[in-house]
Amino acid sequence: MSPRERIAGARLYLVCDARPREFLAAAIRGGVDVIQLRDKALDDDGLVVAAREFRAAADTGGALFVLNDRHYLVEACGADGIHVGQDDGSPAQARAAVGPDAIVGRSTHAPDQCDAADADPDVDYLAAGPVHATPTKPGRPAAGLDYISYVAAHAGKPWFAIGGLDAGNAHEVVERGAARIVVVRAITSADDPEAAARGLRAALDGGRG
Repeated sequence: MSPRERIAGARLYLVCDARPREFLAAAIRGGVDVIQLRDKALDDDGLVVAAREFRAAADTGGALFVLNDRHYLVEACGADGIHVGQDDGSPAQARAAVGPDAIVGRSTHAPDQCDAADADPDVDYLAAGPVHATPTKPGRPAAGLDYISYVAAHAGKPWFAIGGLDAGNAHEVVERGAARIVVVRAITSADDPEAAARGLRAALDGGRG
């Protein structure tokens, strides 16, 4: 099964900066299905080095490994695909760089962006948000819960709610139709990343953390 085919089965997606393999492995044991390396502080060479830990953890735990933005490094990093924001170039450019079997994800923040990504044959999944304002995206206003309801009603592709979500509030997006979420601080700021991931999976399954 190709990475593009596997993404539909993913539910919990972690975005983080360069991290040791032990941290990533713990998050995957707790239920993370996708790990994305997003580290704006690293140059290309540094990102390739950091990617080794992500690739090894993903291989051991059966998770997918996605790179943020720098599509030209997907092969060098051994990533399963790329995630591109609205300001990171087009999905067609990303697809041309990563090939037919790799994942291409797309950030969306409004109904027109959702519709465009859902109709784009180069896009495999959508990220919808931010649900709440978050310091990981300074200056970007919250898209809110109404946007999650819109995506749930209109998107045919796999999609993930993102933005300020944790085990205590994930039920808000689940109740509006989300089956998948992306988190950053809910795991990266936790003392026990494995336990944090388990709490998020429980929230996705109908609990409240």
